[in-house]
Amino acid sequence: MSVDTTTAASIGWNRLFGRHLTLTLSCGILLLFLLLAISAPIVAPYDPIFQNADVRLQAPSFLHPFGTDNFGRDILSRVIWGARIDLQIAVIGVFFPFLIGTTVGTIAGFFGGIVDALFMRIVDIILAFPFLVLMLSIIAILGPGLSSFYIAMALVGWVSYARLIRAQMLVLKGSDYAVAAVSLGFSRPRLMFRHLLPNAIAGSIVFSMSDAVLVLLSGAAVSYLGLGVQPPLAEWGVMVAEGQSFITTAWWITLFPGLSIVCLAFGFSMLGDALGELLGVHE
Repeated sequence: MSVDTTTAASIGWNRLFGRHLTLTLSCGILLLFLLLAISAPIVAPYDPIFQNADVRLQAPSFLHPFGTDNFGRDILSRVIWGARIDLQIAVIGVFFPFLIGTTVGTIAGFFGGIVDALFMRIVDIILAFPFLVLMLSIIAILGPGLSSFYIAMALVGWVSYARLIRAQMLVLKGSDYAVAAVSLGFSRPRLMFRHLLPNAIAGSIVFSMSDAVLVLLSGAAVSYLGLGVQPPLAEWGVMVAEGQSFITTAWWITLFPGLSIVCLAFGFSMLGDALGELLGVHE
C-alpha cells in the first residue's frame, strides 16, 4: 500500500513539473541559488572578505572565474556568499508583510463596519506616499542595516496583502458554507482562520512571488545607497555599488552580481506566474 502511494505521488509530481515548463524552470533557478547559499562555505573557492592587493582588478581567469575587485577579493566567492544575504532579504522581507497584511485583511474583511473603515484608512494613508520614499525615510530614521530594512518593509509592505485578503473575505463571508458554519455555532476565529482564510489566500501567495522581486530589488537598491548591508559583507547591491567606479576598466565587478540579481528576480517572477496558473488566480 505504501509503495503504491509513493509511486502515485511520484507520478503526480512528474506530471506536474512535466506539464508546466515555467514551474520547472523557476523552481530550478531558485533551487540552484538555495543550494549555493547553503553550500557557500564548501563551494566558494576563497574567503569572500579576504583582500589581496597582488591580484586586484584581475579580469576573469582560471584562478578567478569572475575576476577580482579593487581590493583583490574573488568576485565568484562574493557572489556565492551574497546569495545567502539576498535570499534572506527576499524571504524575510516578504514574510512579515505577508503575515501582518493577511491578519489585518482577514479581520477587516470579516468584521467590516468601523473595524474595516479604520484599517482601510491606515492603508490609504500609507499608499498616499511613494513606496521607496516612505521606506527610505524609515530606514534613515532607524539607521542603516538589514534590521532597519526589514522593519521598513514590515511597516510599508503589508498594505497590498491586506487589500487582497480583505476583498476575498468580503465575498467569502457571505457564501453558503460560511453561513452554514455560523449556524453550526463555529466561533469567529475558527471560521475566519480555518475555513475562510484558506480559500482567500491563493491570490496573496501568488502576489508574494512578485513582491519578492520588489523586495529583492529594493534591498539591492538600499544597499547600493549605503543604507542596507554594510561593507565588507558580500551582498549583490553592495558589490554593484563598489564596482561602479570601475565600470569602464573592470566591468566584471558590476556584471556578475548584477546578473545574479536579475536571475533570482526572474526565478521568483516565473514562479509567481506558474502558481497563478495552477491556482487559477488571474490578474
